[in-house]
Amino acid sequence: MRTRNAALVGALCVGLSAVLTACGGTEDPDAGTNGVGKLEPAAIQDKARTAARGAQAVHLSGNIVSEGRTYRIDMRLKNNGGVGRVSSSGAAAFELLRVGDDLYLKAPAGFWSRGSSPSPTAKADPAAAAGKLDDKYVKVPADDPSYQQLKGFTDKNVLLDGLIGLRGKLARGAHGTVGGVRTIHVTGSGGAGGTLDVSLTGTPYPVRVQRAGGAGQLELGDWGKDFALAVPDKGQTVDYGKQLQIPGA
Repeated sequence: MRTRNAALVGALCVGLSAVLTACGGTEDPDAGTNGVGKLEPAAIQDKARTAARGAQAVHLSGNIVSEGRTYRIDMRLKNNGGVGRVSSSGAAAFELLRVGDDLYLKAPAGFWSRGSSPSPTAKADPAAAAGKLDDKYVKVPADDPSYQQLKGFTDKNVLLDGLIGLRGKLARGAHGTVGGVRTIHVTGSGGAGGTLDVSLTGTPYPVRVQRAGGAGQLELGDWGKDFALAVPDKGQTVDYGKQLQIPGA
């Protein structure tokens, strides 16, 4: 009887060994994936960077810490510009739109009234000036001190190159899921150098990034999904000279 039972169990194990763990084996976590989970961590990072650079568009959302300030961003980016929303602690949220080199900022009056008047001709009445800017697209002059900082939020390649590069010794972590997408986890310096979750489905896009030193976390999605991007109508814009003097910039 024992021999017969042992033979039956053995037969079951042979039949199910490819998909079950009951016979002492483990299910292959990379079965049915794009295979990057089996690569060395540096190669996984390179695959993710290449995929990100080759994508025509991406949606980023999360937090970025820069120069001691935490920014909440929700941006859609592609190679020739981007559009989205940025906010920071203790300040009103604002929208950014960039088409080529043309960069626009749209914010409520409360955002503008926090700092200096944005126009030399309106210094006598900052509140009135802020009211004129309320919910209008204000073109940011290229020589304004805040231009490069704000443009950085809309530059796909600059943002992605900075996000995907982990620091220190890289290590491949566990398999998991992010937003329902199967992923492989890569860390730099045990996590202190940042972490990267890369999709195991289809193209190996990065789907979540934690920046080194606690400098923020972002999720990335809608890879390659196009979106409308156009300069706003003249009726929606206000030109306030060569320097905006943006509050907090």
